[in-house]
Amino acid sequence: MPNAVEVKNLSKAYGNIKAVDDISFDVAENEIFALIGPNGAGKSTTLRILATVLTLSDGGASIYGLDVRKQADKVRQIISYLPEEAGAYKNLSGISYLRFMAALFSDEKNKQKEYIDMAVLICGLGNRLKDKVKTYSKGMTRKLLLARTVMTRPRLAILDEPTSGLDVINALEIRKIVRDLSLQGMAVLLSSHNMLEIEFLSHRLAIIDKGKIHDIGTAGQLKEEYSASNLEEVFMKLTINK
Repeated sequence: MPNAVEVKNLSKAYGNIKAVDDISFDVAENEIFALIGPNGAGKSTTLRILATVLTLSDGGASIYGLDVRKQADKVRQIISYLPEEAGAYKNLSGISYLRFMAALFSDEKNKQKEYIDMAVLICGLGNRLKDKVKTYSKGMTRKLLLARTVMTRPRLAILDEPTSGLDVINALEIRKIVRDLSLQGMAVLLSSHNMLEIEFLSHRLAIIDKGKIHDIGTAGQLKEEYSASNLEEVFMKLTINK
């Protein structure tokens, strides 16, 4: 069985600027793998390439053995992608939005119901699903969007800054959802600039800055290797202090 994600010497250039510079990593089946680093580090670009939204400039990448460039249509059938800037239709109720999205994913009524039931369970919004999305807080909207992203039970969920801008309670709830998805057999690739959060959420992580991956490992391994008490200190030692 191939890994959920295989990235080999991947680069993405915009003119003379390399947004992603010769990076390599893999994500195992059922693993939560995180790319962490500051804004502009190359995290979102990498996720967009793997989600087949952008094309790579050099190197290669595959999802469960499918080439993201040559087999993009097949890749899209087994992944789901939540961009950081994603939004929902504000004049629809939460449940109407989920029904609309389920109809896009399948023409079969029984499948649509299965997807909606899954999303309702995941988002945990209860009776608020009857209300229009424009009345939701940012945390509620993000939970609705995450539920939409995984309602089809993709083999790989790609999540760009899933808790960005959320308060502590909503961020904790999103983290629990992500952990549960992994336990149910879904591989998760996510990005974040919140290193303390990722320390508790991911199985493994890659520290990325200025388009380059500086090291990969578990949070514990990296802290021990660099004699650090947290991942922020590891990041400082790997990048700023070099």
